[in-house]
Amino acid sequence: MYPFIRMAHGLWRARNIPDLGPTETYISQHRCWPWDIDMWLELNNGRTLTLLDLGRIPLAKATGLLAAGRREGWGLTMAGVVVRYRRRVRAFEKFEMRSRLLCWDARFMYIEQGMWKMNGECANHAVYRSAVTDRTGIVPTDRVIEALGLEGMPSPEMPDWVAHWLEAEDKRPWPPMQDA
Repeated sequence: MYPFIRMAHGLWRARNIPDLGPTETYISQHRCWPWDIDMWLELNNGRTLTLLDLGRIPLAKATGLLAAGRREGWGLTMAGVVVRYRRRVRAFEKFEMRSRLLCWDARFMYIEQGMWKMNGECANHAVYRSAVTDRTGIVPTDRVIEALGLEGMPSPEMPDWVAHWLEAEDKRPWPPMQDA
């Protein structure tokens, strides 16, 4: 089940944080609860993706994207993700989530997120390709940047490793091939 109560709590906790610039990092604290674990008593890989929402949505609030979305009638969607899992997060373990906008292109925004253990090790790292949508489809990012009051602001340079991921995605067949 989606963690609606945790999301509401996270947004409530983020309500008074200072506004963040478009590429500043939003940091939040979390705990791995029993309903987040798999049979090995560690954070389930699929649940990790769900919990990353707990960093992205408050980030969107802190940067003004949620307010702009409400004004404009926009929604938020994910168009892809690449994840590295490196360290286990065990039941009841605390961790810190760091979320930030890396860069953008004409259609998508690229959001970097990591879960960090209390000993300083990065447990996992994800980069999302996200989009703002309206009833006609994807909203161009220059329009989003303008709605945030940042008209004309250029994107930070896309890291090479993100560009390589996108090149690999472009070579991936779609729709996927199916065995007969």
